[in-house]
Amino acid sequence: MTIDKTPPNPPESEGSPEEAKAARSASSLVWARRRASVSRFWHQYRTHRAGLLGLAGLTVIALIALTSPLFIGGDVQSVTAAPGTALESPSGEFPLGTDQFGRSLLGLLIWGARISLIVGLLAAALSVAIGTFVGIIAGHFGGWFATVVMRITDWFLVMPALVLAIVLATVMSRSIWTVILAIGVTSWPTTARLVRAQTIAVESRPYIERARALGGGHGHVMTRHVLPNVMPLVLAQTTLGISTAILTEATLAFLGLGDPSVVSWGGMLQDAREAGAVSSGHWWYLAPPGIAIALVALAFTLCGRAIEAVLNPKLGVSR
Repeated sequence: MTIDKTPPNPPESEGSPEEAKAARSASSLVWARRRASVSRFWHQYRTHRAGLLGLAGLTVIALIALTSPLFIGGDVQSVTAAPGTALESPSGEFPLGTDQFGRSLLGLLIWGARISLIVGLLAAALSVAIGTFVGIIAGHFGGWFATVVMRITDWFLVMPALVLAIVLATVMSRSIWTVILAIGVTSWPTTARLVRAQTIAVESRPYIERARALGGGHGHVMTRHVLPNVMPLVLAQTTLGISTAILTEATLAFLGLGDPSVVSWGGMLQDAREAGAVSSGHWWYLAPPGIAIALVALAFTLCGRAIEAVLNPKLGVSR
């Protein structure tokens, strides 16, 4: 009997040049599609004049907030080293006047933009993250689990979010992180209901059935198919939620539930109330932080409405 001593063919290596080239080609195709999608989004966004106005305003405010440490020192909050006298009216030296300690209101306004924007962004991100997670799992699993989750969501929805935030901010330590947590955990129900409805609509499509037939589990379906399809809704909801978070932070600070060691626009309003600016007619103490809060909230709202109109043209949002 003849024994074949020819060695077997060696197995092809997993990292062959052909496979590597195919992987690079697929990756480049994915990035090309993403760039094309971003380009289409920006082209459509530019047609909304209100959205461009809001984006321009936010860009200017963000640049001022980010660069404030370069031209305004941290001693702007100092009470003992205040450059002026108490409650000076607007002048060449102090364009927006001074507070009850003699500090420049313009410097406090610029310095406080950092805290107000940070709280708004982080609180809105936390709120949308919770709402997205709850909405996706409730829409995906359904049944009694979804019923229980949505009844809890409804309870949070009917309860005044500001009252719940006040309770949390009262029982916890007074800090910026407490304010962010209080706003985030009380304002997620609206996002959860919207994401759940979108999840149910996505999971009724044929490609979801094919993914399950090919062995895709719950995690695969939710992360690879459902989440990318609800992200446009999440993005628009985040933009709209930032303005609400900034207003809520200002309300909590105005009620004396913010962090007293930092300067924010709501804290400036609280200081003006304690100094009697309303009854004494010191309008320059109240107007700047109030106008700043209103302008930032308006800018985020304009951007959010423009994003919604681009992602869902059926809304018919005016340009």
